[in-house]
Amino acid sequence: MDKLKTIKIFDTTLRDGEQSPGASMNIEEKLRIASQLEKLNVDVIEAGFPIASDGDFESVKKIAQMIKGPEIAGLCRASVMDIDRAWEALKYAGERGRIHTFIATSDIHMERKLQMSPAKVLETAVKAVKHAAAYTANVEFSCEDAVRTRLDFLAEMVEAVIDAGATTVNIPDTVGYAIPFEFFNIIKHLKDNVPNIEKAVLSVHCHNDLGLAVANSLAAIQAGAGQVECTINGIGERAGNCSLEEVVMALRTRRDILPYENNIKTEHIYAASRLLSTITGIVVQPNKAIVGANAFAHEAGIHQHGVMMDKETYEIMTPESIGLNTNKLVLGKHSGRHAFVARLNELGYDLPKQDVEKAFVRFKSLADRKKEIFDEDLDAIVADEIIRVPETVKLKQMNVSSGSFVAPTATVELEIKGKLKRTAIIGDGPVDATFKAIKKLTGLQPRLVNFSIGSITGGTDALGECTVRLEYEGHEVIGQGAHSDIIVASAKAYINAINKALDFSQRTKVRI
Repeated sequence: MDKLKTIKIFDTTLRDGEQSPGASMNIEEKLRIASQLEKLNVDVIEAGFPIASDGDFESVKKIAQMIKGPEIAGLCRASVMDIDRAWEALKYAGERGRIHTFIATSDIHMERKLQMSPAKVLETAVKAVKHAAAYTANVEFSCEDAVRTRLDFLAEMVEAVIDAGATTVNIPDTVGYAIPFEFFNIIKHLKDNVPNIEKAVLSVHCHNDLGLAVANSLAAIQAGAGQVECTINGIGERAGNCSLEEVVMALRTRRDILPYENNIKTEHIYAASRLLSTITGIVVQPNKAIVGANAFAHEAGIHQHGVMMDKETYEIMTPESIGLNTNKLVLGKHSGRHAFVARLNELGYDLPKQDVEKAFVRFKSLADRKKEIFDEDLDAIVADEIIRVPETVKLKQMNVSSGSFVAPTATVELEIKGKLKRTAIIGDGPVDATFKAIKKLTGLQPRLVNFSIGSITGGTDALGECTVRLEYEGHEVIGQGAHSDIIVASAKAYINAINKALDFSQRTKVRI
Protein backbone atom coordinates (compact mmCIF):
# COMPACT_ATOMS: atom_id res chain seq x y z
CA MET A 1 0.00 0.00 0.00
CA ASP A 2 1.33 3.45 -0.96
CA LYS A 3 2.23 5.78 1.89
CA LEU A 4 -0.44 8.39 2.51
CA LYS A 5 0.45 12.05 1.94
CA THR A 6 0.81 13.90 5.25
CA ILE A 7 -1.05 17.20 5.49
CA LYS A 8 0.57 19.75 7.79
CA ILE A 9 -1.73 21.42 10.30
CA PHE A 10 -0.82 25.09 10.85
CA ASP A 11 -2.73 26.50 13.82
CA THR A 12 -3.32 30.25 13.90
CA THR A 13 -5.60 30.43 16.95
CA LEU A 14 -3.13 32.72 18.72
CA ARG A 15 -2.83 35.10 15.76
CA ASP A 16 -5.84 35.13 13.44
CA GLY A 17 -8.05 33.57 16.11
CA GLU A 18 -7.20 36.33 18.57
CA GLN A 19 -8.51 38.86 16.03
CA SER A 20 -12.01 37.56 16.72
CA PRO A 21 -13.94 40.30 18.59
CA GLY A 22 -13.40 39.94 22.33
CA ALA A 23 -10.85 37.12 22.00
CA SER A 24 -7.68 38.99 22.98
CA MET A 25 -5.50 37.00 25.38
CA ASN A 26 -2.65 37.91 27.70
CA ILE A 27 0.71 36.13 27.65
CA GLU A 28 -0.20 33.57 30.32
CA GLU A 29 -3.40 32.64 28.50
CA LYS A 30 -1.55 32.30 25.20
CA LEU A 31 0.98 29.99 26.82
CA ARG A 32 -1.83 27.78 28.11
CA ILE A 33 -3.28 27.52 24.61
CA ALA A 34 0.16 26.90 23.10
CA SER A 35 0.78 24.06 25.56
CA GLN A 36 -2.51 22.46 24.56
CA LEU A 37 -1.63 22.86 20.87
CA GLU A 38 1.64 21.08 21.63
CA LYS A 39 -0.37 18.19 23.12
CA LEU A 40 -2.51 18.18 19.97
CA ASN A 41 0.77 17.82 18.04
CA VAL A 42 0.03 20.54 15.48
CA ASP A 43 2.86 21.02 13.00
CA VAL A 44 3.01 24.82 13.28
CA ILE A 45 1.79 27.31 15.88
CA GLU A 46 1.42 30.85 14.57
CA ALA A 47 2.09 32.60 17.86
CA GLY A 48 1.35 36.20 16.90
CA PHE A 49 2.34 39.32 14.98
CA PRO A 50 5.57 40.38 16.75
CA ILE A 51 5.76 43.97 15.53
CA ALA A 52 2.12 44.71 16.38
CA SER A 53 2.84 45.43 20.05
CA ASP A 54 5.29 44.69 22.86
CA GLY A 55 2.72 42.24 24.22
CA ASP A 56 2.56 40.30 20.95
CA PHE A 57 6.36 40.28 20.71
CA GLU A 58 6.75 38.89 24.24
CA SER A 59 4.08 36.25 23.59
CA VAL A 60 5.84 34.99 20.46
CA LYS A 61 9.21 35.07 22.22
CA LYS A 62 8.00 33.10 25.27
CA ILE A 63 6.18 30.54 23.14
CA ALA A 64 9.33 30.11 21.02
CA GLN A 65 11.30 29.55 24.22
CA MET A 66 8.88 27.18 25.96
CA ILE A 67 7.21 25.06 23.26
CA LYS A 68 9.48 22.27 22.06
CA GLY A 69 7.51 20.24 19.52
CA PRO A 70 5.77 22.31 16.82
CA GLU A 71 7.35 24.93 14.62
CA ILE A 72 6.66 28.49 15.83
CA ALA A 73 5.62 31.09 13.26
CA GLY A 74 5.42 34.85 13.53
CA LEU A 75 3.50 36.95 11.02
CA CYS A 76 5.08 40.02 9.44
CA ARG A 77 4.39 42.33 6.55
CA ALA A 78 6.76 42.34 3.59
CA SER A 79 9.07 44.87 5.21
CA VAL A 80 12.58 44.66 6.60
CA MET A 81 11.51 46.17 9.93
CA ASP A 82 8.72 43.63 10.43
CA ILE A 83 10.94 40.69 9.48
CA ASP A 84 13.77 41.78 11.78
CA ARG A 85 11.37 42.15 14.70
CA ALA A 86 9.78 38.77 13.98
CA TRP A 87 13.10 36.92 13.95
CA GLU A 88 14.16 38.65 17.16
CA ALA A 89 11.29 36.76 18.84
CA LEU A 90 11.40 33.57 16.76
CA LYS A 91 15.15 32.91 16.99
CA TYR A 92 14.65 31.13 20.32
CA ALA A 93 12.92 28.31 18.45
CA GLY A 94 16.00 27.76 16.29
CA GLU A 95 15.26 25.77 13.13
CA ARG A 96 11.64 25.51 14.27
CA GLY A 97 11.22 29.27 13.96
CA ARG A 98 9.22 30.24 10.86
CA ILE A 99 9.08 33.74 9.41
CA HIS A 100 5.67 34.21 7.78
CA THR A 101 5.61 37.28 5.57
CA PHE A 102 2.84 38.53 3.29
CA ILE A 103 1.66 41.16 0.83
CA ALA A 104 -1.64 41.61 -1.02
CA THR A 105 -1.75 40.47 -4.66
CA SER A 106 -5.31 41.15 -5.87
CA ASP A 107 -5.93 44.14 -8.13
CA ILE A 108 -8.36 45.71 -5.68
CA HIS A 109 -5.82 45.51 -2.82
CA MET A 110 -2.84 46.64 -4.92
CA GLU A 111 -4.70 49.60 -6.37
CA ARG A 112 -6.77 50.80 -3.43
CA LYS A 113 -4.86 49.70 -0.33
CA LEU A 114 -1.21 49.42 -1.30
CA GLN A 115 -1.36 51.90 -4.21
CA MET A 116 1.43 49.90 -5.83
CA SER A 117 1.87 48.44 -9.29
CA PRO A 118 1.99 44.65 -9.71
CA ALA A 119 5.67 44.90 -10.63
CA LYS A 120 6.41 46.82 -7.42
CA VAL A 121 4.43 44.32 -5.33
CA LEU A 122 6.39 41.46 -6.89
CA GLU A 123 9.68 43.23 -6.22
CA THR A 124 8.68 43.93 -2.59
CA ALA A 125 7.68 40.32 -2.00
CA VAL A 126 10.93 38.92 -3.42
CA LYS A 127 13.00 41.37 -1.37
CA ALA A 128 11.12 40.42 1.81
CA VAL A 129 11.52 36.67 1.26
CA LYS A 130 15.25 37.04 0.53
CA HIS A 131 15.68 39.07 3.71
CA ALA A 132 13.79 36.46 5.76
CA ALA A 133 15.74 33.61 4.14
CA ALA A 134 18.97 35.22 5.36
CA TYR A 135 17.77 34.41 8.89
CA THR A 136 16.25 30.96 8.35
CA ALA A 137 15.42 28.42 5.66
CA ASN A 138 11.95 28.16 7.21
CA VAL A 139 10.17 30.98 5.35
CA GLU A 140 6.48 31.13 4.46
CA PHE A 141 5.04 33.68 2.07
CA SER A 142 1.33 34.53 1.76
CA CYS A 143 -0.41 36.15 -1.22
CA GLU A 144 -3.08 38.11 0.63
CA ASP A 145 -6.48 37.97 -1.11
CA ALA A 146 -5.14 35.27 -3.44
CA VAL A 147 -8.63 34.09 -4.44
CA ARG A 148 -9.38 37.46 -6.08
CA THR A 149 -5.92 37.66 -7.68
CA ARG A 150 -5.50 37.22 -11.45
CA LEU A 151 -4.27 33.64 -11.97
CA ASP A 152 -1.39 34.60 -14.24
CA PHE A 153 -0.07 37.11 -11.71
CA LEU A 154 -0.63 34.70 -8.81
CA ALA A 155 1.41 32.02 -10.60
CA GLU A 156 4.15 34.57 -11.37
CA MET A 157 4.25 35.65 -7.72
CA VAL A 158 4.40 32.06 -6.40
CA GLU A 159 7.25 31.16 -8.74
CA ALA A 160 9.21 34.30 -7.80
CA VAL A 161 8.97 33.87 -4.03
CA ILE A 162 9.95 30.20 -4.24
CA ASP A 163 13.02 31.21 -6.24
CA ALA A 164 13.73 33.82 -3.56
CA GLY A 165 13.74 31.18 -0.79
CA ALA A 166 10.16 30.57 0.39
CA THR A 167 9.71 26.94 1.43
CA THR A 168 5.96 27.33 2.08
CA VAL A 169 3.62 29.42 -0.07
CA ASN A 170 0.18 30.20 1.30
CA ILE A 171 -2.90 30.85 -0.85
CA PRO A 172 -5.43 32.58 1.45
CA ASP A 173 -9.11 33.11 0.83
CA THR A 174 -8.78 36.29 2.85
CA VAL A 175 -12.40 37.42 2.54
CA GLY A 176 -14.07 33.99 2.46
CA TYR A 177 -15.18 34.46 -1.15
CA ALA A 178 -14.40 31.14 -2.85
CA ILE A 179 -16.54 28.07 -3.36
CA PRO A 180 -14.94 24.60 -3.36
CA PHE A 181 -14.65 23.77 -7.08
CA GLU A 182 -13.28 27.28 -7.74
CA PHE A 183 -10.67 26.95 -5.02
CA PHE A 184 -9.74 23.47 -6.29
CA ASN A 185 -9.10 24.97 -9.72
CA ILE A 186 -6.92 27.77 -8.31
CA ILE A 187 -4.67 25.29 -6.49
CA LYS A 188 -4.59 22.95 -9.51
CA HIS A 189 -3.64 25.86 -11.79
CA LEU A 190 -0.66 26.63 -9.57
CA LYS A 191 0.38 22.99 -9.40
CA ASP A 192 0.21 22.75 -13.21
CA ASN A 193 1.69 26.12 -14.17
CA VAL A 194 4.39 27.04 -11.62
CA PRO A 195 7.59 25.29 -12.75
CA ASN A 196 9.25 25.21 -9.29
CA ILE A 197 6.07 24.44 -7.30
CA GLU A 198 7.47 21.14 -5.97
CA LYS A 199 10.23 23.04 -4.14
CA ALA A 200 7.70 24.43 -1.63
CA VAL A 201 4.71 23.26 0.36
CA LEU A 202 1.51 24.80 -0.94
CA SER A 203 -0.66 26.03 1.95
CA VAL A 204 -4.24 27.31 2.23
CA HIS A 205 -5.86 29.70 4.70
CA CYS A 206 -9.65 29.88 4.29
CA HIS A 207 -12.08 32.24 5.99
CA ASN A 208 -15.65 31.24 6.71
CA ASP A 209 -17.72 34.19 5.47
CA LEU A 210 -19.85 31.88 3.29
CA GLY A 211 -19.58 28.93 5.68
CA LEU A 212 -17.23 27.13 3.26
CA ALA A 213 -13.82 27.37 4.95
CA VAL A 214 -13.56 23.65 5.73
CA ALA A 215 -15.00 22.60 2.37
CA ASN A 216 -12.57 24.90 0.54
CA SER A 217 -9.64 23.57 2.56
CA LEU A 218 -10.55 19.97 1.71
CA ALA A 219 -10.91 20.89 -1.96
CA ALA A 220 -7.45 22.48 -1.85
CA ILE A 221 -5.96 19.32 -0.33
CA GLN A 222 -7.48 17.25 -3.13
CA ALA A 223 -5.92 19.64 -5.65
CA GLY A 224 -2.45 19.23 -4.12
CA ALA A 225 -2.14 21.54 -1.09
CA GLY A 226 0.08 20.16 1.66
CA GLN A 227 -0.76 22.48 4.57
CA VAL A 228 -4.02 23.77 6.06
CA GLU A 229 -4.13 26.87 8.24
CA CYS A 230 -6.92 26.71 10.80
CA THR A 231 -8.02 27.57 14.34
CA ILE A 232 -9.55 25.80 17.33
CA ASN A 233 -13.35 26.17 17.25
CA GLY A 234 -12.93 28.03 13.94
CA ILE A 235 -12.53 31.39 15.70
CA GLY A 236 -11.06 34.35 13.85
CA GLU A 237 -11.82 37.55 12.00
CA ARG A 238 -15.46 38.13 11.02
CA ALA A 239 -17.09 34.69 10.53
CA GLY A 240 -13.87 32.94 11.53
CA ASN A 241 -11.43 30.49 9.98
CA CYS A 242 -11.31 26.90 8.88
CA SER A 243 -12.02 24.86 12.01
CA LEU A 244 -9.10 22.62 13.02
CA GLU A 245 -11.30 19.96 14.58
CA GLU A 246 -13.60 19.80 11.57
CA VAL A 247 -10.93 19.51 8.89
CA VAL A 248 -8.90 17.01 10.94
CA MET A 249 -11.86 14.76 11.72
CA ALA A 250 -13.08 14.98 8.11
CA LEU A 251 -9.70 13.69 6.95
CA ARG A 252 -9.77 10.95 9.57
CA THR A 253 -13.38 9.89 9.05
CA ARG A 254 -13.40 9.94 5.22
CA ARG A 255 -10.04 8.40 4.49
CA ASP A 256 -11.85 6.16 2.02
CA ILE A 257 -12.02 9.06 -0.44
CA LEU A 258 -9.48 11.43 1.18
CA PRO A 259 -6.24 9.40 1.20
CA TYR A 260 -4.31 11.73 3.50
CA GLU A 261 -3.05 11.65 7.06
CA ASN A 262 -1.95 14.22 9.61
CA ASN A 263 -0.09 14.25 12.91
CA ILE A 264 -2.90 15.50 15.16
CA LYS A 265 -3.56 13.54 18.35
CA THR A 266 -7.32 13.83 18.10
CA GLU A 267 -8.01 12.70 21.68
CA HIS A 268 -6.88 16.20 22.78
CA ILE A 269 -9.35 18.06 20.53
CA TYR A 270 -12.18 18.40 23.04
CA ALA A 271 -9.89 19.65 25.80
CA ALA A 272 -8.45 22.26 23.43
CA SER A 273 -11.93 23.43 22.49
CA ARG A 274 -13.01 23.75 26.13
CA LEU A 275 -9.83 25.53 27.17
CA LEU A 276 -10.13 28.11 24.40
CA SER A 277 -13.80 28.70 25.17
CA THR A 278 -13.03 29.13 28.87
CA ILE A 279 -10.20 31.59 28.24
CA THR A 280 -11.92 33.74 25.62
CA GLY A 281 -15.51 33.45 26.83
CA ILE A 282 -16.58 32.65 23.25
CA VAL A 283 -19.13 29.91 23.77
CA VAL A 284 -19.24 27.02 21.31
CA GLN A 285 -22.70 26.81 19.73
CA PRO A 286 -24.52 23.60 20.75
CA ASN A 287 -24.86 22.36 17.16
CA LYS A 288 -21.20 23.03 16.27
CA ALA A 289 -19.69 20.06 14.44
CA ILE A 290 -17.32 17.81 16.43
CA VAL A 291 -17.16 19.79 19.71
CA GLY A 292 -20.68 21.22 20.16
CA ALA A 293 -22.76 20.01 23.11
CA ASN A 294 -25.16 18.28 20.72
CA ALA A 295 -22.52 16.73 18.45
CA PHE A 296 -23.03 13.29 20.00
CA ALA A 297 -26.58 13.78 21.34
CA HIS A 298 -29.48 11.81 19.88
CA GLU A 299 -33.03 12.91 20.70
CA ALA A 300 -35.18 11.45 17.95
CA GLY A 301 -36.57 8.08 19.05
CA ILE A 302 -35.50 6.25 15.91
CA HIS A 303 -31.95 7.61 16.34
CA GLN A 304 -31.81 6.63 20.01
CA HIS A 305 -32.97 3.10 19.19
CA GLY A 306 -30.38 2.75 16.45
CA VAL A 307 -27.53 4.02 18.66
CA MET A 308 -28.50 1.61 21.44
CA MET A 309 -28.41 -1.27 18.96
CA ASP A 310 -25.16 -0.19 17.27
CA LYS A 311 -23.50 3.23 17.62
CA GLU A 312 -22.34 3.18 14.02
CA THR A 313 -25.94 3.49 12.83
CA TYR A 314 -25.91 7.22 13.61
CA GLU A 315 -22.38 8.04 14.82
CA ILE A 316 -19.63 8.39 12.21
CA MET A 317 -16.99 8.90 14.91
CA THR A 318 -16.79 8.11 18.61
CA PRO A 319 -16.85 10.72 21.38
CA GLU A 320 -13.67 9.10 22.73
CA SER A 321 -11.85 9.81 19.45
CA ILE A 322 -11.86 13.54 20.27
CA GLY A 323 -11.28 13.07 24.00
CA LEU A 324 -14.89 13.51 25.11
CA ASN A 325 -15.65 11.80 28.41
CA THR A 326 -19.25 10.69 28.02
CA ASN A 327 -19.55 10.17 31.78
CA LYS A 328 -19.74 13.80 32.88
CA LEU A 329 -20.36 13.13 36.58
CA VAL A 330 -16.82 13.13 37.91
CA LEU A 331 -16.40 14.42 41.45
CA GLY A 332 -18.14 15.03 44.76
CA LYS A 333 -17.40 16.38 48.23
CA HIS A 334 -15.53 13.21 49.21
CA SER A 335 -13.16 13.41 46.24
CA GLY A 336 -9.53 14.07 47.10
CA ARG A 337 -6.87 16.29 45.62
CA HIS A 338 -5.42 13.50 43.47
CA ALA A 339 -8.72 12.80 41.71
CA PHE A 340 -9.33 16.53 41.33
CA VAL A 341 -5.94 17.14 39.67
CA ALA A 342 -6.32 14.07 37.45
CA ARG A 343 -9.66 15.31 36.14
CA LEU A 344 -8.28 18.81 35.53
CA ASN A 345 -5.47 17.24 33.49
CA GLU A 346 -7.98 15.26 31.45
CA LEU A 347 -9.82 18.49 30.71
CA GLY A 348 -6.59 20.04 29.40
CA TYR A 349 -5.58 22.11 32.43
CA ASP A 350 -1.94 21.76 33.47
CA LEU A 351 -1.80 24.11 36.43
CA PRO A 352 1.12 25.04 38.69
CA LYS A 353 0.88 23.93 42.32
CA GLN A 354 -0.31 27.28 43.70
CA ASP A 355 -3.12 27.47 41.14
CA VAL A 356 -4.17 23.89 41.88
CA GLU A 357 -4.48 24.80 45.57
CA LYS A 358 -6.64 27.84 44.79
CA ALA A 359 -8.89 25.81 42.52
CA PHE A 360 -9.11 22.93 45.01
CA VAL A 361 -10.25 25.24 47.82
CA ARG A 362 -12.96 26.63 45.54
CA PHE A 363 -13.91 23.08 44.48
CA LYS A 364 -14.33 21.93 48.10
CA SER A 365 -16.44 24.98 48.87
CA LEU A 366 -18.68 24.25 45.90
CA ALA A 367 -18.85 20.53 46.70
CA ASP A 368 -20.23 21.34 50.14
CA ARG A 369 -23.20 23.03 48.44
CA LYS A 370 -23.62 20.74 45.43
CA LYS A 371 -24.16 17.00 45.47
CA GLU A 372 -22.64 16.51 42.03
CA ILE A 373 -19.70 18.30 40.42
CA PHE A 374 -19.60 18.25 36.63
CA ASP A 375 -16.87 19.07 34.11
CA GLU A 376 -18.60 22.37 33.36
CA ASP A 377 -18.32 23.29 37.06
CA LEU A 378 -14.59 22.64 36.93
CA ASP A 379 -14.28 24.84 33.84
CA ALA A 380 -16.07 27.63 35.70
CA ILE A 381 -13.81 27.24 38.75
CA VAL A 382 -10.66 27.45 36.63
CA ALA A 383 -12.02 30.41 34.65
CA ASP A 384 -13.06 32.25 37.80
CA GLU A 385 -10.04 31.51 39.98
CA ILE A 386 -7.08 30.92 37.67
CA ILE A 387 -7.49 32.19 34.12
CA ARG A 388 -7.57 35.85 34.96
CA VAL A 389 -5.93 39.00 33.70
CA PRO A 390 -4.23 41.22 36.30
CA GLU A 391 -6.97 42.35 38.66
CA THR A 392 -6.75 46.13 38.79
CA VAL A 393 -10.34 46.04 40.05
CA LYS A 394 -11.47 43.44 42.61
CA LEU A 395 -14.91 42.75 44.02
CA LYS A 396 -14.71 42.73 47.81
CA GLN A 397 -18.38 42.53 48.77
CA MET A 398 -21.82 43.50 47.56
CA ASN A 399 -25.45 43.49 48.59
CA VAL A 400 -28.52 43.88 46.39
CA SER A 401 -32.12 44.55 47.35
CA SER A 402 -34.91 44.29 44.81
CA GLY A 403 -38.49 43.20 44.43
CA SER A 404 -41.90 44.39 43.35
CA PHE A 405 -42.21 46.87 46.27
CA VAL A 406 -38.67 48.31 46.50
CA ALA A 407 -36.39 50.21 44.17
CA PRO A 408 -33.57 47.88 43.02
CA THR A 409 -30.46 49.00 44.87
CA ALA A 410 -26.90 47.67 44.72
CA THR A 411 -24.30 48.39 47.38
CA VAL A 412 -20.88 47.49 46.00
CA GLU A 413 -17.41 47.60 47.53
CA LEU A 414 -14.42 47.35 45.20
CA GLU A 415 -10.68 47.31 45.68
CA ILE A 416 -9.15 49.49 42.96
CA LYS A 417 -5.35 49.53 42.80
CA GLY A 418 -5.24 48.55 46.47
CA LYS A 419 -7.76 51.14 47.69
CA LEU A 420 -11.25 50.29 48.94
CA LYS A 421 -14.21 52.18 47.49
CA ARG A 422 -17.93 51.74 48.19
CA THR A 423 -21.15 53.15 46.77
CA ALA A 424 -24.88 52.41 46.56
CA ILE A 425 -26.86 52.98 43.36
CA ILE A 426 -30.50 52.59 42.31
CA GLY A 427 -31.09 50.99 38.92
CA ASP A 428 -33.82 49.63 36.66
CA GLY A 429 -33.13 46.18 38.08
CA PRO A 430 -30.57 44.47 40.33
CA VAL A 431 -28.08 43.85 37.49
CA ASP A 432 -28.44 47.38 36.12
CA ALA A 433 -27.89 48.82 39.62
CA THR A 434 -24.82 46.63 40.08
CA PHE A 435 -23.26 47.68 36.77
CA LYS A 436 -23.97 51.36 37.46
CA ALA A 437 -22.27 51.07 40.85
CA ILE A 438 -19.19 49.47 39.29
CA LYS A 439 -18.99 52.18 36.63
CA LYS A 440 -19.28 54.92 39.24
CA LEU A 441 -16.54 53.41 41.42
CA THR A 442 -14.12 52.80 38.53
CA GLY A 443 -14.86 56.02 36.69
CA LEU A 444 -15.03 54.02 33.45
CA GLN A 445 -17.91 54.16 30.98
CA PRO A 446 -17.69 51.06 28.78
CA ARG A 447 -20.62 50.30 26.50
CA LEU A 448 -22.46 47.07 27.26
CA VAL A 449 -22.75 45.19 23.96
CA ASN A 450 -24.16 41.90 25.17
CA PHE A 451 -25.25 40.32 28.46
CA SER A 452 -26.23 36.70 29.02
CA ILE A 453 -26.79 34.48 32.02
CA GLY A 454 -27.30 30.78 32.34
CA SER A 455 -26.99 27.70 34.50
CA ILE A 456 -23.73 25.83 34.04
CA THR A 457 -25.33 22.49 34.85
CA GLY A 458 -28.84 21.35 35.68
CA GLY A 459 -30.53 21.64 39.05
CA THR A 460 -31.43 24.44 41.42
CA ASP A 461 -28.02 24.13 43.10
CA ALA A 462 -26.16 24.78 39.81
CA LEU A 463 -23.56 27.49 39.50
CA GLY A 464 -24.86 30.51 37.64
CA GLU A 465 -22.65 31.77 34.84
CA CYS A 466 -22.70 35.25 33.35
CA THR A 467 -20.99 36.51 30.20
CA VAL A 468 -20.78 40.17 29.26
CA ARG A 469 -19.31 41.82 26.19
CA LEU A 470 -18.12 45.41 26.64
CA GLU A 471 -16.79 47.95 24.18
CA TYR A 472 -14.03 50.14 25.60
CA GLU A 473 -11.80 52.50 23.61
CA GLY A 474 -12.98 50.94 20.36
CA HIS A 475 -12.15 47.38 21.40
CA GLU A 476 -14.53 44.64 22.49
CA VAL A 477 -13.77 42.35 25.43
CA ILE A 478 -15.62 39.45 26.98
CA GLY A 479 -15.92 38.93 30.73
CA GLN A 480 -17.08 35.84 32.59
CA GLY A 481 -18.18 35.23 36.14
CA ALA A 482 -19.56 32.24 38.01
CA HIS A 483 -21.27 32.11 41.39
CA SER A 484 -24.23 30.42 43.04
CA ASP A 485 -25.83 33.91 43.19
CA ILE A 486 -26.43 35.07 39.63
CA ILE A 487 -26.20 38.79 40.54
CA VAL A 488 -22.76 38.23 42.07
CA ALA A 489 -21.82 36.26 38.93
CA SER A 490 -22.94 39.26 36.85
CA ALA A 491 -20.77 41.63 38.90
CA LYS A 492 -17.77 39.32 38.59
CA ALA A 493 -18.25 39.05 34.81
CA TYR A 494 -18.51 42.83 34.43
CA ILE A 495 -15.38 43.39 36.53
CA ASN A 496 -13.53 40.66 34.62
CA ALA A 497 -14.35 42.44 31.35
CA ILE A 498 -13.18 45.78 32.77
CA ASN A 499 -9.89 44.22 33.89
CA LYS A 500 -9.42 42.71 30.42
CA ALA A 501 -10.13 46.08 28.81
CA LEU A 502 -7.61 47.82 31.06
CA ASP A 503 -5.02 45.10 30.48
CA PHE A 504 -5.52 45.21 26.71
CA SER A 505 -5.28 48.99 26.70
CA GLN A 506 -2.00 48.83 28.62
CA ARG A 507 -0.51 46.07 26.42
CA THR A 508 -1.36 47.74 23.12
CA LYS A 509 -0.23 51.27 23.77
CA VAL A 510 2.53 50.80 21.17
CA ARG A 511 0.36 48.92 18.68
CA ILE A 512 0.83 50.24 15.16
